[in-house]
Amino acid sequence: MAKILIIDDDQAVVSNLVQALKDKHEVLTVASGQEGLAQASSQQPDLIILDVMLPDLNGIEVLKALSRDIKTNNINVLILTNLSDHDTVSKIIAAGGREYLVKADLSINEITEKIESLL
Repeated sequence: MAKILIIDDDQAVVSNLVQALKDKHEVLTVASGQEGLAQASSQQPDLIILDVMLPDLNGIEVLKALSRDIKTNNINVLILTNLSDHDTVSKIIAAGGREYLVKADLSINEITEKIESLL
C-alpha cells in the first residue's frame, strides 16, 4: 500500500481523489504548502499530488523546497492544477516538475490511472 500526500486546498478535488484512492492506498491531505512540506518531511510519502495555487506557498515554491531537502528530493511529485499557461508550465519544469496534469482536462479515472503509473 503506497502512501500518497495530496497538497490542495480545493475540497472537491481532494474529496474526489481520496474517494478514488483510499481503498488501495494510504492517503494524507493538507490544504497549504507549509503543511505539505512538513508532512512530506515527516511522513515520507511515495507520491505527492501538488496543486499550484495554494493559500501560502504556491506549488512551485513547494516543489523547489522539496527538491532542496534531502528527505524529500526523491519523492515523485505529480502537479495537478488548472493553470496551463506557458509561463506557469515553464516555472514548473524549471523547479524540477516532471509530471503535470490539468485538472479540467481529465476525469478522475484518468487522473488515478496516471497516479497508479507513477507508483
